[in-house]
Amino acid sequence: MNKLSICSEMVYLDLPLAERAARIHERGFGVEIWAHALDEYDQIASWGIPIESMQGYVHGNLALQEDADEMVATAREVIPYAHALGCTTLVIHGAELVNGTAAKPIDVVTPAMWLTAFQTLERFAVLGEEAGVTFCLENLNLRVDHPGVPFATAADTLTLVSAIDSPNVKMMLDLYHAQQDTGHLVDTVRESNRHIGEIQVADVPGRCEPGTGEVNYGAVAQAVAEIGYTGTIGMEAYASGDSDLALDRFRASMTL
Repeated sequence: MNKLSICSEMVYLDLPLAERAARIHERGFGVEIWAHALDEYDQIASWGIPIESMQGYVHGNLALQEDADEMVATAREVIPYAHALGCTTLVIHGAELVNGTAAKPIDVVTPAMWLTAFQTLERFAVLGEEAGVTFCLENLNLRVDHPGVPFATAADTLTLVSAIDSPNVKMMLDLYHAQQDTGHLVDTVRESNRHIGEIQVADVPGRCEPGTGEVNYGAVAQAVAEIGYTGTIGMEAYASGDSDLALDRFRASMTL
């Protein structure tokens, strides 16, 4: 059975981040976090709430050498906090995001950029092995949420991760972003298969919990089961209304 987790930045928005994490944990879900909010980290750790996944870097991108060096350097800085929170899944992106947009937007990804990304992910594989963590490269969508991000599509992410072929570098397969870009979610799940480190879901349009939009998450859940994936499925979605109800709907949608 898959472990189900919830992104704490997107539900129970009337509560401080640490209290959101506690509420999610009390409901029996894993907890995921985005922000590098050190005071909140300390409080969450003191309450003994394990974190399922968190952002694994602070600055940088995979396409440009100087920025790629910065991404690896800031990932090293994050690892002690991840260890304190019991987190072994660290999320990275093609580029640092500022208000959703790439900090350094890239419209054309050159062959040299692909090589830089590959070489940088090789470094992440070594770092992950040393630190006992898995870095998950998340696909994003360019059409609605994250313009200017290189290596954003699920196909691009899979190309890089499969070329690295390391247990310490996997895909954060985000099905909301995949639906916004190209759709074909069942095929994407099947093609990604053993390279998946975690799956994230939200419905389209609106980025709310499954069952509020166009995605047939029953078919998605069946495809996930068919490939034998037993890892974490995270709801990276806003609640369309009541947060408790959104969590219940998510659990129902991903449970066969």
